[in-house]
Amino acid sequence: MNREMLMLVDAISREKNVERDVVFAAVESALAQATKKLYPGDVDIRVAIDRDTGAYETFRRWHVVPDEAGLQLPDQEILLFEAKEDVPDVQVDEYIEEPVESLPIGRIGAMAAKQVILQKIRDAEREMLLNDFMSRGEKIFTGTVKRMDKGDIIVESGRVEGRLRRSEMIPKENLRNGDRVRAMIMEVDLTLRGAPIILSRSAPEFMIELFRNEVPEIEQGLLEIKSCARDPGSRAKIAVLSHDKRVDPIGTCVGVRGTRVNAVTNELAGERVDIVLWSDDPAQFVIGALAPANVQSIVVDEEKHAMDVVVDEENLAIAIGRGGQNVRLASELTGWKINIMDANESAQKQAEESAVTRQLFMEKLDVDEEIADILIQEGFSSLEEVAYVPIAEMLEIEAFDEDTVNELRARAKDVLLTMEIAREEKVEAVSQNLRDLEGLTPELIGKLAEAGIHTRDDLADLAVDELTEITGQTADEAKSLILKAREHWFDGAQE
Repeated sequence: MNREMLMLVDAISREKNVERDVVFAAVESALAQATKKLYPGDVDIRVAIDRDTGAYETFRRWHVVPDEAGLQLPDQEILLFEAKEDVPDVQVDEYIEEPVESLPIGRIGAMAAKQVILQKIRDAEREMLLNDFMSRGEKIFTGTVKRMDKGDIIVESGRVEGRLRRSEMIPKENLRNGDRVRAMIMEVDLTLRGAPIILSRSAPEFMIELFRNEVPEIEQGLLEIKSCARDPGSRAKIAVLSHDKRVDPIGTCVGVRGTRVNAVTNELAGERVDIVLWSDDPAQFVIGALAPANVQSIVVDEEKHAMDVVVDEENLAIAIGRGGQNVRLASELTGWKINIMDANESAQKQAEESAVTRQLFMEKLDVDEEIADILIQEGFSSLEEVAYVPIAEMLEIEAFDEDTVNELRARAKDVLLTMEIAREEKVEAVSQNLRDLEGLTPELIGKLAEAGIHTRDDLADLAVDELTEITGQTADEAKSLILKAREHWFDGAQE
């Protein structure tokens, strides 16, 4: 039987021109798969073949997991304390094994074994081809449409295949068998059969890479594309920066008579590209990103990472764009939330904000409306600013003398201290069980305490929109936190 094993390995090794070790590994896998069928449940089997004699041994093995983790796969795992009874020095993530009866190769049939082995070898060849392709460092996959697969397009380049999902295609683009296609390599998923390279024609990275190929100055480091936002097949914006004062970033990307930008547009089914000059001044960057609209004024809210952009009536529709496209792309490009409004809306919003701030100053600082309005007119919008802005700046306010300034600062500090003490008292009411929840920061705990959320059950009972309103998190972050808080409902953990 051992001689038959060696003969089978040698024959396949010569036939497929692969290393004997690759064939031995495939035989071990085939025998292990066949042996698993003799056991109830999803057991883990390992077969070890002696490369010289062909003799082989079979083992059933268990993965050692921490005691507190519990058994997720009872047929393949063992708790640490149980494993130590057999192997005292075993560690978590190691394996313990026990010999079991080896399955004669005749039982699975030489032909059946050979088919499994050949499949393993094909997989190894496929992985080798894939590794060779990826080692070239190419970011754009160029090939031809080979076939359709459940709505996805399989693109072939040499002997390597990529998968272009329908969601990653350019809308209304009609690709047929034999068409030449270029797409961005987004990831490699070896679990996918046949076409493990995931492609995209709609990703912003694809446009950036196309410009890199068309504009040599980017590769040379003279220009840099800082960001890109796309509405695939319709419109896009890219932000460019020149690292050489002699190089005009916008003109260089456009090219002589628009040759460079047109090459990108033609590749992307006519997608129109706005090229924006990047600026480290966020307000200036947003103004450029909203082109061709002209901006009247802009108010930056650092805390909310948002900007109120005021435009006149003529520019309102241009700034917003069809279906909100222009402002949406500008927001994605800059990373800032952009609120477009006309002069009347801006004035109304400022009046509302001033009314809230006026009420805050009058109540907390115990001042009249006149004093509150002076503070607002001088740009103060919070108690923290009144308390901690350099005293020299406040002394520049003509309506205030030194005594008034000192009194206002003292009152603001007293109010802030009182509020902090009250906040800490609320935080202390938060249960340790909630404090220990993974993902909760001291800032989030403070916000939950302010809202009266003191236990895991309190948090678990919230809806996603309620939590986002309390904490300012994204919907996905809030959902994740709520699910974590609900875990003890299902695993029997105690509050």
